[in-house]
Amino acid sequence: MIVRILGEGQLLVDDSALEELNALDVAVEAAVDAGDEATFGAALGALLDAVRRHGTPHADDSLDESDLILPPADATIDEVRQMLDDDGLIPG
Repeated sequence: MIVRILGEGQLLVDDSALEELNALDVAVEAAVDAGDEATFGAALGALLDAVRRHGTPHADDSLDESDLILPPADATIDEVRQMLDDDGLIPG
């Protein structure tokens, strides 16, 4: 799947990482729901780090659509709240 981290670009992430990413997404969503800024920052950082660790850069000149779009590392809790849907940031 192609994952875009806003402000950083796209990464190709193998579907085998989805379970780990979903677990980290649950932590981000819980922190947003609780309004817990400290936990939110750590959880978002962990999610983005996992995407970077599992991903390989996708060509900058590619016109491929992203399967997932994640907020930048400096996103606020309110910005992420607006991006969340019923499945969090990462569906599945």
